[in-house]
Amino acid sequence: MLLSKTFVPVFLSITLFISFFQETIAQKETLIINSNGFNAKKRSSFNIGGIEEKVERGLTLIHFNSSKKHEFKGFDTYGSEEALDELVTHIQKMLAQKTTFAILAHDSAVKGSLSKSKELIQMGLVQLSSLKSRQAYVMYAINGQLKEVVDDLSVEESISIPDNISDNQIYFPRITYEFEPSNDRYIAHAAGEVNGIKSTNSKEALDENYKKGFRLFELDIIKTSDGKLVAAHDWKMWSRFTDYGGSLPPSHSEFMKHKIYGDYTTLDMTGINQWFATHPDAILITDKLNDPVAFAEAFVDKSRLIMELFSMMSMDEASREGINIMISQDPLFALKGDKMNYLKVNNIKYAAVSRRIIRNQTKLLLELKKNDIKVYVYNVNFDPGKDEKYVQENEIGLVYGMYADKWVFD
Repeated sequence: MLLSKTFVPVFLSITLFISFFQETIAQKETLIINSNGFNAKKRSSFNIGGIEEKVERGLTLIHFNSSKKHEFKGFDTYGSEEALDELVTHIQKMLAQKTTFAILAHDSAVKGSLSKSKELIQMGLVQLSSLKSRQAYVMYAINGQLKEVVDDLSVEESISIPDNISDNQIYFPRITYEFEPSNDRYIAHAAGEVNGIKSTNSKEALDENYKKGFRLFELDIIKTSDGKLVAAHDWKMWSRFTDYGGSLPPSHSEFMKHKIYGDYTTLDMTGINQWFATHPDAILITDKLNDPVAFAEAFVDKSRLIMELFSMMSMDEASREGINIMISQDPLFALKGDKMNYLKVNNIKYAAVSRRIIRNQTKLLLELKKNDIKVYVYNVNFDPGKDEKYVQENEIGLVYGMYADKWVFD
């Protein structure tokens, strides 16, 4: 019996729908890996289901519990022998259990040669065992089959993940740290965000973020051409914010003429002191400045001042004058011998470090916490997904607090 012309379009539509439905059901999850060596000058990443994760220096291991669920961890195999030991132990277990997993390198994964080369060769990871410093590298294991790819600059691999994976093993359990909530855990970075704009160091940013709940405020303090102290992140940024076309740095009078984006008020020492005088529970954290005595004398209330300092000399001066010191990351790492003793002797109760060092400096951070040193992390919002909420849920407790652009802590 012939179908009438009336039914042909309906029949074709149903056929196309079934074909599309079957194709959608059969579609596998795809893992896209981009590994970049040091000389590529690009950040490495992996992408699953359209969600991209940037990775840090060393080797990153991605483990699949199912085609829709995964966990991952970075190992700074360039900077830490312990990290390499831990990575190799995980690889051994995963291979023994025929786990679906992948590895990628970023920046520099090797210093000299891998001390675990023989073990890696025994596991079938020949390319990894002979990996050179600064090379890109990708490896993945699916259904017990291994593949390795190495390049001097970059490697990109697109991998279909089987939809029949069922692996309940958790290799990287989430570690959380208990802490007592308090608004002194949050420093408004460069006075905090105002109307979606960051780093203004402006009066309006101070006003807005005080209302939201901040009580600690960081200001970047730099000098005008005639030696006056003002709040600005740096002169190039300030000139962009104000459309200033003259020579840099400007004079104090020129600085005060210009508003940021035409709306936000710039601050010199008079403006800074007036604001903190009328907000007696607010505390100023300085950045950029390394002359503690002169600034402390110029500020309205030395007891509400914490200065991030960048040299042993400036910290010694501040210690003698009873100025609250926040040791910056570089001098903290440069301290020889007993770091805790130096901090105690100089009455240093605060430290500022990048949140990017957390995974490789857990022991130091726990030691600082044990000795009642309050560590605040910066570089919040620098990496995708690593915003205030992420730091609050994953890193506060190990560190005391953060430099935050937004108040999201209610």
